[in-house]
Amino acid sequence: MSLAATSRSVWPNPWSAARARLRGWFESRLPRTDTLLLTQRNVYILPTRAGLMFAATLVVLLLASINYQLNLGYVLTFLLAGSGLVSMHVTHNTLRGLTLHLRPVAPVFAREPAALEVVLTSPSSLRYGIGLRVVADASGGPEPALGYLNVPAGGQAVAHLSFVPDRRGWHEVPTLSAETRFPLGLFRAWTVWRPAAQVLAYPAPEQPPAPLPAARPTPGGPQQARSADGSEFEGVRGYRRGDPLKLVYWKKAAKTLEAGGDLVSRDTSSSVQQQLWLEWQACGTLAPEERLSRLSAWTLAAQRANVEYGLRLPGQDIEPAEGEAQQRRCLEALALWR
Repeated sequence: MSLAATSRSVWPNPWSAARARLRGWFESRLPRTDTLLLTQRNVYILPTRAGLMFAATLVVLLLASINYQLNLGYVLTFLLAGSGLVSMHVTHNTLRGLTLHLRPVAPVFAREPAALEVVLTSPSSLRYGIGLRVVADASGGPEPALGYLNVPAGGQAVAHLSFVPDRRGWHEVPTLSAETRFPLGLFRAWTVWRPAAQVLAYPAPEQPPAPLPAARPTPGGPQQARSADGSEFEGVRGYRRGDPLKLVYWKKAAKTLEAGGDLVSRDTSSSVQQQLWLEWQACGTLAPEERLSRLSAWTLAAQRANVEYGLRLPGQDIEPAEGEAQQRRCLEALALWR
């Protein structure tokens, strides 16, 4: 490695560090809210590079008109200057009056994109060329690309953004930015928005997932249908004429009949109940975060198998159940475990 490359890696760019500190100070002063009304106080505007070149051109035209006493030069100069002023007001008014609202964010798995839906509402006129993006963090990473949309007059438009939580647990929605350069690109009007919403990130499932642990017999109840891999069930038998309807295993009936098979009934002849427990101790010698990833993968596998399952963590037990609510309870417990 060359000496120049070494010095660049050791000595950070002072301009970037100062800019990051300034932006962090500015964003810390913004209130957190999931609904933001854009007004004169929170919409900012500055000329773009094209706008600065346009202003320089006007200065040259004005000096040439004064030097050569060109009346048509005066006309052209002030006509272009008036167009630039009108463009500045149109650019600022494109954002002013808009309402930005962030819809509730669904939980995701760590290192997977979390979808953000921002609803833009215009109370009056049609708004063109509004771009939204997630503001890059202070580490100096590249700015995400802008997603542009138009907002109809008296209507709404939905912008879709995303960010990737890098670990499990609660995450604040990152700072968002909306901007426009409509109509001529001479000025850039923008706003900075800090939503109050939080996103829950579940532990990333283990890849490839380990096989589910075996269900364990527990005395005290009739044997129920259990499946370790979604294909073989225990505690059921073929339907017999005269079986009560309440013994028919209806969850399996639709798939069985579509495949040309026969109905199955629950077998109540056994006094042993099979229970599937997803336990912390069953993960062997894995590190804590790796255990959580394995338990997350087991939760998804048990849910796909349509079986009742429970979760045991140090200091917390979730009783066996099935369905989307049980999956959500288990994944939330894994995400928030300490």
